[in-house]
Parts: sequence; structure tokens; C-alpha cells
Amino acid sequence: MEKKELIILGSGPAGLSAAIYARRAELDVLVIERNPMSGGQVLNTYEVDNYPGLPGINGFDMGMKFREHADGLGVPFVSDEITKIEKTQEGYRLTGAADTYETETLIVATGATHRKLGLDREEELTGRGVSYCATCDGAFFRGRDVVVVGGGDVAVEDAIFLARMCRRVYVVHRRDELRAAKSLQARLFAMENVEMVWDSVSCEITGEDLVDGLVVENVKTGEKRRLEADGIFVAVGILPDSGLVAGLAELDEGGYIRAGEDGVTTAPGLFAAGDVRTKPLRQIVTAVADGANCVTSVERYLHSSRR
Repeated sequence: MEKKELIILGSGPAGLSAAIYARRAELDVLVIERNPMSGGQVLNTYEVDNYPGLPGINGFDMGMKFREHADGLGVPFVSDEITKIEKTQEGYRLTGAADTYETETLIVATGATHRKLGLDREEELTGRGVSYCATCDGAFFRGRDVVVVGGGDVAVEDAIFLARMCRRVYVVHRRDELRAAKSLQARLFAMENVEMVWDSVSCEITGEDLVDGLVVENVKTGEKRRLEADGIFVAVGILPDSGLVAGLAELDEGGYIRAGEDGVTTAPGLFAAGDVRTKPLRQIVTAVADGANCVTSVERYLHSSRR
């Protein structure tokens, strides 16, 4: 394959935004996506209520709109699993399962994956009652009891979503107050079928072929309690998908690529956008902004490197 001016790795909101801006800047760009459908984590979001101008839009529809915009500009996409990234004299070489790609500059927009609880049988019972996406799997538990583990915005959003269809929702959090936005907390606490399980950590998932409960332990008293539930929705954070650039660009203690709003990393010609980079707020709107900023940085880098 011929060498590109820019390769974008990932096709979530950050990658698609970068693709749109790159095409408008008339850069020779290619987007490599691992998943069969563009959009990233937004595809699993039931409702997006904080994106300017599009209140209440379905997350899947938003992801499709982003992709349609890129398609309308003629952005080229390929599906491949990249297994290695190497620095070359003139840029970067990406080795995939299907092909090898070379580029002068690279935007890494690989996002992040859900953090696990680390309990025995968690993997075994994933899809059998354990889930990491309430909007994907919530409908399977209509009229039943479920548990949400976590205390951030995602956990509270999941609990609110599930409370609309489930009989009872337990929210398990290791502290005595939530980290989520106050507006979300107010909505959650107003729901009569939600029970808060404070100061508690998950100990054991129960059930044979299917989940039938979660054992939790109070971190202050040591008392254990079994919550009878058919579903356990885990929302305890995300892990950045940054392994491919470890050793090329500097990562922080959490594994996020160190980069500011301009997307510039410690590796020349390599930029980071979206959830994979260090940033105080990981939202769709900030990911989209990252993509645009990265392309501006790419243009600046290409201009300076060719002088």
C-alpha cells in the first residue's frame, strides 16, 4: 500500500471527527478501524442529552451520522486488526492482520475498554447476566431485579435507564457518596425502585449457568449481604487502549497517552485523540474536539517537516 500523509487509528467520535477535518484539509488520509461498525462506545449509549444541538439523540443514530458525514466527504476506511506500530525514518509503519500500512503522521484514537470487577466467574458469566452495557442488554431484564456497580456518571446513567424497565435496581458503591454529576444523582434518588448499597464492594457472583445474585461486603462493618438479582451491570471505569504505542509515546500511570488539547505526544508525528489520551473530561464533545485539534497539529507538523 502506498504511503499516506495521515493514518487515523480508530473510528469512534474522535477518529471520525479527525477524518472529517483531514478530508476537508485535503490530506491523503486513511482510517483503520478494528470493529465492523464505526462509532465507538457511543453506539452503546441509549440517549445522548448533552451534545449541543442534538438533545436526546440515540447514541447509535449519532454514530451513524458521524460516519455518514465522513462517507459523504469520501474518507477511505479499511477494517483491520493492527498488531504492531513501529517508528520509521519517515513516519510510522502499522502491521495488521490483513496488510501493512505506512504513514508520515498517525492519530491514535483507539478509545478505551470497560474495567472488570476481577471476580471469579465474571468472564464465564458475561452474557449470562454479567454485562458492561446497560443500553445493550437492559431490555433482557425487563421486570426483573438487577445490580449496577459503580458511582460515576456512567453507573448512575445506567441505573436510571434500568430503573425505567426493571422491578428493582441496586446501586453498589464503595463509598458513602457518588461521584456522578449532581443533576444525575437527583434523578436517581427520585426513583422509588432504586436502592443504594453504600460503602460496599463486590465479593462474589452467584448462580450456576445464569447469574442469580451478587455478594457484597460493607467496607466499614465487614458485614456481607447477598443481593438477589438476575443481572449485574458493571460500570467501574475504563482502561485506555494504548498498548500499541507503549514504548513510542509516553503514557501516564493509568496507561493514558500523555497529550494536551492539541493531541501532541512525546513521539514526533504521533498524536492522540479521545478517551485514550490524558484529559479531565471524557465525553463525546471533547472527543470530537480532539479529532479537530489533532488534524490542525498534523498540518502544522507536516508543514514544518517538509521545509
